[in-house]
Amino acid sequence: VALGFPAAVAVLARPGSSECRWGPGRGEGRMSQLTSRCASLPGLFSWHPLLMALAFSFLMTEALLIFSPETSLLRSFSRKVRVRAHWALQLLALLCALLGLAIITYNKHLNGKGHFVTWHGLTGLLAVLYAGGQCAGGVLLLYPKLMKNWTLAKLKLYHATSGLVGYLLGCASLMLGMCSLWFTTTVTGASWYLAMLCPLVTSLVIMNQVSNAYLYRKRSQH
Repeated sequence: VALGFPAAVAVLARPGSSECRWGPGRGEGRMSQLTSRCASLPGLFSWHPLLMALAFSFLMTEALLIFSPETSLLRSFSRKVRVRAHWALQLLALLCALLGLAIITYNKHLNGKGHFVTWHGLTGLLAVLYAGGQCAGGVLLLYPKLMKNWTLAKLKLYHATSGLVGYLLGCASLMLGMCSLWFTTTVTGASWYLAMLCPLVTSLVIMNQVSNAYLYRKRSQH
């Protein structure tokens, strides 16, 4: 699911393609209102959905699943190796998200559109900024001596729970993006509902993992 969703988005968006495939929108009578959404540079917009899907659906999901005792591909490796892999995937996810944000911002600038005026735009911006802050906060786990008044166990708990919030923000942004004009005119019927299930399913999996690893365990210790 984590890889299948970005793959499907890549097929739909066709990165680098300059073709604009929108049809008439709901409540919009002129085709020009849709064609004006096409990037001024060929294929510029088409990279945005792919990069965001890669960041939040694939890379970030895999970064979190690395610590799962059931599904991690690196479960036979030491925790140090898994932590390094987690860092690498998270940094790649942040890079993709930043590129996706930069592309859509520049695309809107070229077309004279307003920035962050929709719930999708606002949630996406918050998710990217939160991901940057979460990566910065992860440095404290690499160098716990920077926070002398905090135990390592407490730092791990806060990092995991705050990371879960950031991941859910990213998934919410993806789901709101699937309510956009571009997606709803390209994907319809049962396919649209199936696409919406992808970030929902991965969210439930990650929520269960974090809950079992930190929240439930902490309760059982009291």
